[in-house]
Amino acid sequence: MVVTDAQPEADTARGEVPEPAVGASAPPPEAEPPLTVLEPQRGWALPDVRELWRYRELLFFLALRDVKVRYKQTVLGLGWAVAQPLATMAVFVLFLGKMAGTSNGIEHYPLFVFAGMVAWTFFGSTVTTAAGSVVANERLVTKIYFPRLVIPFSTVGVSVFDLVIASGLLAVIALSFGVVPGWSILAMPLVVLMLAVASAGVGVLLAALIVSQRDFKYVLTFGVQLWMFATPSIYLPTEALGPTAQTYLPLNPAYGLVLAFRQSALGGAIDWYALGVSSAVGAILAVAGVLYFRRVERSFADTI
Repeated sequence: MVVTDAQPEADTARGEVPEPAVGASAPPPEAEPPLTVLEPQRGWALPDVRELWRYRELLFFLALRDVKVRYKQTVLGLGWAVAQPLATMAVFVLFLGKMAGTSNGIEHYPLFVFAGMVAWTFFGSTVTTAAGSVVANERLVTKIYFPRLVIPFSTVGVSVFDLVIASGLLAVIALSFGVVPGWSILAMPLVVLMLAVASAGVGVLLAALIVSQRDFKYVLTFGVQLWMFATPSIYLPTEALGPTAQTYLPLNPAYGLVLAFRQSALGGAIDWYALGVSSAVGAILAVAGVLYFRRVERSFADTI
C-alpha cells in the first residue's frame, strides 16, 4: 500500500503555496528591470548619437506618416511634388527670362531654372517643415519621452521623397533638350547631403525659436521667399554676377549648393569654391542649430 501526503494538495486548494521540501532548491528570484532615470540636459551639448540611433524606427515612421498625410486625399497626389518648381519656373522664365532678358546667352533657360528650383524646393521645404515640426507634434512632446531632435530630422525624409520625384521629371526634361550629365553627376550625393544638413540645421534652430516665440512662425513664411530671391544661382548665371558677388554670395549656404546641384545634374563644371564655402557655412549653421535646440529642449513640454 502506498501512503501519500494530501496536505500539500489541501493547502493548494485553499490558495496557500506549500513550502519547498527540505533539500529542494528554491526558484531563482525574478530579475528586476533596469532603472532608467530621465534628467534634463543642462548647458550646451551635442546630441547623443547612440540614443538617436536607438530611436531610428520612430524617425522612419514619423517621416512615413508625414509623406502619407501630405498626399492623402489630394487630386494631384504626387504631382504636388513637382507643381511648385514647375510653377516657379514658369514665372521666372516669363518675367525674368523674356521681359528682363536674363535668359540671353543661356541655352535651355527653362531647364536651367527648373534644375535650380528643384534644389531650392528641397532646401526651402526642409527649412519650413522642420521649423514648424515641434509645435505641430505638441501631443508627442508633452506625452512621452524620446529625443526631440527626431521630430525635425524626420521632416528631411519628406523632402527627400519630393526630391526624388522632381529629379525624375528633371531627367526627362533634360533628355528632351538633349542634355546628358557628365562625370560631375558623381558629386550629386555629396551635394544632396549638404543640402539636407544645411536646411535641417536652419530648420532645427527655427523650431526651437518658434516654441518660445511664435513670431518666428510668421517671419518664416516671407523669410524663405526673400531667401529664394537672395539666391541668384537659381535664375541667373554666375557670369552675370561680378567677381565681388561671386566671392561673397557663397556665404549664403543655399547659393553654392543650388549652383552645384544644377552643375552636377546638367553636366557643368562644378564651382568648388562656392560649394566648399556654402557647405562650410551650412555645417556651422547645423551645429549651431543643434546646440541651441539641445540647450532649450528641456523646457519644450512646459512652453509649448
